Amino acid sequence: MDGDFSLATHWTYLLLFLAGLAAGFIDSIAGGGGLISVPALLAVGLPPQLALGTNKMQSVWGTLLAVTRYAKAGLVEWREMRLVIAVTFGFSLLGTWAVTQVSNEWLKMVVPWLLLGIAVYALFSPSLGTKPVQARMSPWAFAWLGGVVLGFYDGFFGPGTGSFWTLGCVSLLGLELTKATGYTKMVNLTSNVASVLVFVVACSIVYEVAAVMVVGQLIGARLGSGMVIRHGAPFVRVVFLTVVFALVVKLLWDQFG
Repeated sequence: MDGDFSLATHWTYLLLFLAGLAAGFIDSIAGGGGLISVPALLAVGLPPQLALGTNKMQSVWGTLLAVTRYAKAGLVEWREMRLVIAVTFGFSLLGTWAVTQVSNEWLKMVVPWLLLGIAVYALFSPSLGTKPVQARMSPWAFAWLGGVVLGFYDGFFGPGTGSFWTLGCVSLLGLELTKATGYTKMVNLTSNVASVLVFVVACSIVYEVAAVMVVGQLIGARLGSGMVIRHGAPFVRVVFLTVVFALVVKLLWDQFG
């Protein structure tokens, strides 16, 4: 842990708790909670590497709670997901290791435009994900495509992973948005656990900070997953579009601002 960092006041604890709560709420619905949690960790004095590791650790618990609730609501098909979980885990480990060896600068330039394409496509496709449709790819093929590409990407870079998974589930597997959200959260949990293992080995986690944020994460994830289960696809669509556009703005600002 960095020697200059200190949880000196109750306000710092409160900031971290609220950041975890907001991130857990957003993450459980459409991903993108790192837009809130990572800046909060940097704001209280953590250096970037510790902020990223601590963020992964705290986000795992909110995602786990969301997955549990989605599974109870019948939105996670465990048998169909065994292969994608295994592939995603392996390639997320590989991606997290790779980012310690090479630069991901080129992804920072490309990903915002890919996300913008997703946002525009979803915005002008109002029926997208409102009901199940014919799958364009078998679950086996999708598990390998998504697990290899997005598992590696989440470990290597990360922003927008949930959006890419959700769009893939809707457009390639033909899932309705609430089912796509359950699928996405399960594979997000898988890649997050893989990344956390790498960060634990690298001693890049501040556990007392993560603990404060986990409390907020669990509350936020419970609220967010409950909203998805109650309100379904229309609610997910609104949050999904909001998060994707926010990610585009954030990534372009980092690049050009």
